[in-house]
Amino acid sequence: MSLTRRQLSVAAAAAAVPLAFAATGTAQAAPGRRTRTLYIAGDSTAAQKYTNNAPETGWGMALPFFLKGWNVANHAQNGRSSKSFVDEGRLKAILAVIQPGDLLLCQFGHNDEKSEDPTRYTEPWTTYQDYLRMYLDGARARGARPVLATSVERRKFDASGKALPTHGEYPAAMRALAQEERVPLLDIQALSIALWQRLGVEETKKYFNWTATEQDNTHFNPPGAIAVARLVARELLRTRVLGPSDVRRLDETIPESWITWPQAAA
Repeated sequence: MSLTRRQLSVAAAAAAVPLAFAATGTAQAAPGRRTRTLYIAGDSTAAQKYTNNAPETGWGMALPFFLKGWNVANHAQNGRSSKSFVDEGRLKAILAVIQPGDLLLCQFGHNDEKSEDPTRYTEPWTTYQDYLRMYLDGARARGARPVLATSVERRKFDASGKALPTHGEYPAAMRALAQEERVPLLDIQALSIALWQRLGVEETKKYFNWTATEQDNTHFNPPGAIAVARLVARELLRTRVLGPSDVRRLDETIPESWITWPQAAA
């Protein structure tokens, strides 16, 4: 799975350092102690969005609101799978800067499912797990801690109002890999489908990117991104990846106005 010279040159430009956010309002790191960073590797559901995308919001944009004493470096990109993220050099870019004590949070599945696209498709029980192991091994080799997160669910209901799973065997394959590799698992697929079920058919529209011109059942608006980021933060605490002093506001209302969309780089 080595990259060609052309792929590496393209990736160097494409995998530019993303926006990194510190959890605002926190104390500075003690002298001589580095502020740790949580890196996100994932797809459009987590990715940073810009002014031309608003109100679409990735849950990674809201995660800093729930963390304390951590930077968040969101490398998630629209349309990427576990395979294409690697093939484009994006994992390589993270591994070039990640340091001991940092976290690498990986959420893939939405685009791994696209069997019609060989540049992105992976098979759940073989190549999907093989690519995910590259993230786990790369983080561990650098003294960082890998964390797996099953894909957040799309908004899909049957005629009776039951929320339906849409990710096939990918969540099960990730759960099995996490158990085999003894890696913390954030089961965001199970938690998000349970949340959509509680909210119901109509209320969930307020969490997805439904506008006057678009009915998007995959991507979030600010309330949806905040809700999913809250699930992620709670799971980081539940799995003891983070401690109580690392999280905040888990039960507080987060104003939508805290979400901002910067200008895209020229």
